[in-house]
Amino acid sequence: MGTDGFQADLGPAERADLGPSQPGGLLDVLGVAAGVLDTDGRIVFWSPQAQALLGYSAEEALGQFAAHLLVADEHVDRVLHLFAQVMEGEGTWAGVFPVRHKDGGTRLLEFRNMRLQDDRGDLYALGLATDQATLRRVERDLALSVRLVDQSPIGLAVLDTDLRYVMVNPALERINGLPAEQHLGRSVRQALPFLDADSIESGMRRVLATGVPLLDQYTVGRTPADPDTEHAWSVSYYRLEDPGGTVLGVGTSAVDVTDRHRAALDADRARHRLAVVADASVRIGTTLDLEQTCRELADVAVPELADMAAVDVLDSALAGHRTTVPAHGPALFRALAVAAAYPTDATSVADPPSEVARYDADRLVTRAVNTSQPVMVAHVGEADLSLIARDPRAAALLARAGVHSYLAVPLIARGEVLGALDLVRARNPQPFTEDDATLASELAARAAVCIDNARWYQQQRDTALTLQRSLLPDPPPQLFGLEVASRYEPAGTASEVGGDWYDILPLPGDKTALVVGDVMGSGIKAATTMGRLRTATQTLAGLGLEPTQVLRNLDRITAGLDPYFATCTYALYDPHGAQCHISTAGHLPPVRMRPGHAPELLDLPTGAPLGVGGVPFRTTAIDLDPGDQLVLYTDGLVETRDQDIDTRLDALVTLLDGPHRTLEYTCDHLLAALRHPDDHDDVALLIARIRR
Repeated sequence: MGTDGFQADLGPAERADLGPSQPGGLLDVLGVAAGVLDTDGRIVFWSPQAQALLGYSAEEALGQFAAHLLVADEHVDRVLHLFAQVMEGEGTWAGVFPVRHKDGGTRLLEFRNMRLQDDRGDLYALGLATDQATLRRVERDLALSVRLVDQSPIGLAVLDTDLRYVMVNPALERINGLPAEQHLGRSVRQALPFLDADSIESGMRRVLATGVPLLDQYTVGRTPADPDTEHAWSVSYYRLEDPGGTVLGVGTSAVDVTDRHRAALDADRARHRLAVVADASVRIGTTLDLEQTCRELADVAVPELADMAAVDVLDSALAGHRTTVPAHGPALFRALAVAAAYPTDATSVADPPSEVARYDADRLVTRAVNTSQPVMVAHVGEADLSLIARDPRAAALLARAGVHSYLAVPLIARGEVLGALDLVRARNPQPFTEDDATLASELAARAAVCIDNARWYQQQRDTALTLQRSLLPDPPPQLFGLEVASRYEPAGTASEVGGDWYDILPLPGDKTALVVGDVMGSGIKAATTMGRLRTATQTLAGLGLEPTQVLRNLDRITAGLDPYFATCTYALYDPHGAQCHISTAGHLPPVRMRPGHAPELLDLPTGAPLGVGGVPFRTTAIDLDPGDQLVLYTDGLVETRDQDIDTRLDALVTLLDGPHRTLEYTCDHLLAALRHPDDHDDVALLIARIRR
């Protein structure tokens, strides 16, 4: 067979090994010396390695009797006996023997001796020898390497330059779930198709090309050894070279770091959960508006936890009743917020906002409220959709939207169940987990306290507002010589009701008292104090007292209502005298409007607020002609947190300047221009026009 035919039978790796090799291989490390003796024991061949090992050159050794040149006298007989055995064909001889070096010293050499025969039938003895210490060191290194590889808990493998396995240790067999014979001769792609072979082989080729190792490369996957569990490994790649620098292949090591990987994932999830909760603490409860708080909860949950979220609050909780959670039975809810991570028709399955909806006992959200426990369906089936949606049409919409996982957690504050947070996943492919339920419960618990605060505040505010409106005057009867318009507007929904009021009091002699006041503070107590002052004002006005006398008595009454103070403007208009007498107690000045003139703030003595006690009040008389208007207001109309009061008063006067308008239009115009929905103070406004 020719050389070409021989090579054709070899694989690509074997063909690549043919040809000259670089020095520095194992044989070079051992320095194996060779010598050949004839039948007389004379040296007839002597290798350069023999010269390096024993010091004798070929010229010095050839033709010499080996026993005389290399063996001490006391060992000659034994050497001759062994030589005779080998030459008689009794086999080879192997062992350690002391040999004399040229320098006179003795070297212990490891020998392999065997008989040779040439084509003429002549016999020779071949001796192969190496330094015993060197051989033992190599043997120890080899034994240690074998034991380390075989017994190491780290998976180890060697791949040739074609990236085919040539060695795997038992640990790697266990890791991959494949015996060694199913690795050997195969590539990573062939042996381990369940791993990311492209990435792994790309890294190996880079190591082969550069010689720079790749260390601690994380890979995650499942192997036949444990197909039901995801494992993580730390894999490293090294280029293997012989002592001469010839590239032999790639060595790999794999350490199972699944526990560390899971601990890192748990830590990441914990950090993420803390970040979400911290974000929720900032974003939820920014106001005391109930619906806004529910929207904030839904917005935090989407898309962080779910693709869609709904917040349903029990109707009994909104009514101010302490909710009692039955063990079973239906429940009445109001849907206050719905949010979605992307536009979808599935949001239409939520009940109309603010309308009462009856949820049957088998609904999952009802179960969450009734049991005060989260209800999770990790993998939603067709039967589950009927327990999530309110009717078959809604269930069909959820199915078309791809809803595959559901979670409902109760909203519990101060031991009371207020409602539930509903979450569904559609585009997010991951099902809800217990970790998700824990995070959703934490969000729900924080939001529930804010919702509880908002609902109680809303109830208190509604009560105060109802009380305040009940204390404000009805539309006045026909007034002699006056046309009036009035407005009361409460503070924004995030603030409490204040104590602003106005009054229009017809008096004997065709006179009319116009009153605007503001009790400092807010809430039910302020509204109650306002009612008491209004009643006192009506009584004092009915006695025919002058404005200063009215304010003096109100000051005394307010001082007894500690700790309240109030500001007030009292204007008494007499149509027969065409005059208006005005006194103020710490209140902003009215505006007078006259046809053909610019509106002006009246220059009146301000006086001290009611309740200070013992402060004199003064009355100013102003003339009012037909068509003149008097604008009285509380500070809620003009005061803001970002502008000074003079700027705001100038804005008020500017708004009043212009063509003739109805009183009703003027009221609405001022409120629209100067007020904002979230203003923190209420306002009372009263405008009177002089008629002929």
